[in-house]
Amino acid sequence: MVKIRLTDRAFDPWQEIARHQSGQPALAGKFGATAVFVGTLRDFNQGDAVQAMTLEHYAPMTQKYLERVAQEAQGRWPVEDVLLIHRYGELRPNDPIVCVAVWAAHRDSAFDACRYLIDELKTRAPFWKQELTPQGRRWVTPEAGEP
Repeated sequence: MVKIRLTDRAFDPWQEIARHQSGQPALAGKFGATAVFVGTLRDFNQGDAVQAMTLEHYAPMTQKYLERVAQEAQGRWPVEDVLLIHRYGELRPNDPIVCVAVWAAHRDSAFDACRYLIDELKTRAPFWKQELTPQGRRWVTPEAGEP
């Protein structure tokens, strides 16, 4: 199973994970590992203070891409379930941006699939990021920031 949600609202990653897991009775007993990555907005980037960031996307294209990447992960590793939540819109430092959770029978599969998903999101997902710094607004590209 895969659940993907794009949202412009703040979310608590840990509540989302607990809610998702408890809402999947068929998952009970099928996993021995849950790997989780939560990405939050830092208050710095490229040596400058970051006051806010705006994430833009084209919903149909982004949803389709995320579904494809999640299916690829499930095809590469024996994964029982995937939860992927990604924010868009205006974010402030310390706001969660992304939550990736992967349930699998064994930890190696859970870790590997989770890492694959977040690496794909960070480098290739169709999101456009604009930071607000004391010097003004600037667009962020994967080449300019960290991978």
